[in-house]
Amino acid sequence: MSAITAIHRYLDPGDTLAEVLFGLIMALTIISGAELFTAPSELNTHELIVAVVGCNLAWGVIDGVLFVLGSMFYRSQRARFFRGLRNARGELEALAAIQEEFGLEDEPLAIPPEDRTRLYRSILALSVHAAPARVKLRRRDIVSALVVFILVSATALPGVIPFLLIDDTHLAIRVSNVALNLLLFVVGYWWAHYTDARPWRAALVILLLGMAMVSIAVALGG
Repeated sequence: MSAITAIHRYLDPGDTLAEVLFGLIMALTIISGAELFTAPSELNTHELIVAVVGCNLAWGVIDGVLFVLGSMFYRSQRARFFRGLRNARGELEALAAIQEEFGLEDEPLAIPPEDRTRLYRSILALSVHAAPARVKLRRRDIVSALVVFILVSATALPGVIPFLLIDDTHLAIRVSNVALNLLLFVVGYWWAHYTDARPWRAALVILLLGMAMVSIAVALGG
């Protein structure tokens, strides 16, 4: 089983993309900001490495915790919805609630109205015969949070490796920026395989968006 397949057991491709992009943008922001707002004579390679790694580690923890909270909130919301169906004033009200919750209007499928109705009735029948499970912290939540932490933290490594190999701090910054921007491009290309987007176009869009977000963050003192 590949590493990507293992990751997608706990995070869907969209969440994976978001976490990797966040980590890369965070590292780029710190490195670019240090170069712009720090006098050349005051640039300290050790402090820059600590800042990049420390920031990504901290946000890896924060993102992991927020992911768990979000997952539990989503499951609690669904449990509350199914409990509420039991209090509906008749089948029509229950079906209307299900249609609002599971509406297929935005799906990229041309679904006949009669098929939608059959789906909503099936969901209603299942909810009548099943009791909503108690929402609690699961092992999967912990593993997912750990995966989030690893993704955000690991994206700092390509940015700091040049500082460990190159003595010239300014050259190391240039190489680090090139490496991180190249990874933005690669992530965009990889992401396109999960969508209908063209890989090269998606890669370019992700690269340009990433660079734009870094520029905004640096300009605002991020």
